[in-house]
Amino acid sequence: MIQDFQGKTAVLTGAGSGFGLECARIGAARGMNLVLVDVQQDALDQAEAEMKAAGVQVMSRKVDVSDAAQMEALAAAVKERFGAPHFVFNNAGVGHGGLVWENTVADWEWVLGVDLWGVIHGVRLFVPMMLEAAAKDPSYRGHVTNTASMAGLLTPPNMGIYNAAKAAVVSLTETMYQDLRLVTDQVGASLLCPYFVPTGITHSERNRPGGTADDKPTKSQLIGRAMTAKAVTSGKVTAAEVAHKVFEAISADQFYVFSHTGPKALANVTSRMENIVAMKNPADPFLATPEIGAKLREALRSA
Repeated sequence: MIQDFQGKTAVLTGAGSGFGLECARIGAARGMNLVLVDVQQDALDQAEAEMKAAGVQVMSRKVDVSDAAQMEALAAAVKERFGAPHFVFNNAGVGHGGLVWENTVADWEWVLGVDLWGVIHGVRLFVPMMLEAAAKDPSYRGHVTNTASMAGLLTPPNMGIYNAAKAAVVSLTETMYQDLRLVTDQVGASLLCPYFVPTGITHSERNRPGGTADDKPTKSQLIGRAMTAKAVTSGKVTAAEVAHKVFEAISADQFYVFSHTGPKALANVTSRMENIVAMKNPADPFLATPEIGAKLREALRSA
């Protein structure tokens, strides 16, 4: 757990918007050195200017987190300038929907590349750096937070490609927590699972690599985009509020971080876990709000 953030270094992917930007703002307010990483140059430039105006040291890099070489270059640059980071926020993510069998190879490669491989690269490159720092300095404290989603704990229909990526991040992060406990008490871990929170993820296609554009979306993909956009933009919990929860978890050494903790949000997770243990067929993942599934089913079955 980290209690004093002054002068510590944070690496944040997806720092140009959403949770990444809001965590950068908190880090700046607490006097952290910031490494801002994003694939969208204009958003990155704006974030960099804002953080520098706050009076903290800033390094910004345009990086495709799915690219191993780009991430390796980032890690080397961070180590050279700041040494081992204290907080790594593997947060960059994209969204994509549609019936699971309708996704193309390009769809899978894009979503898994950002949402899963981006986290993998962040873990494999920065955790060894943090463990090395911990071994040299008993006072060193580090923390890694990976952004998954409630979709990683549930199986909402028409979102299979996203669910698969986020479920992998859940498993990876839970395992990383256990692995870290085997070797150190100085580096902690958290898993962020947001529900519907207004961020830039509903406009992910703007940053899709050239040549892989989804030129001919299927009916299910168009329906998925519309429903997700409506749900996300109507969310009442803000990205800033979630960012504060991320920092609270770092200080408290809390693993699971949920944007929504009410009974309606968590009832779906409880139902899924109970069905698994009871060996029952999967229940409606929108158990608390069945009208969502009903609307989706009606839209997909209509001519």
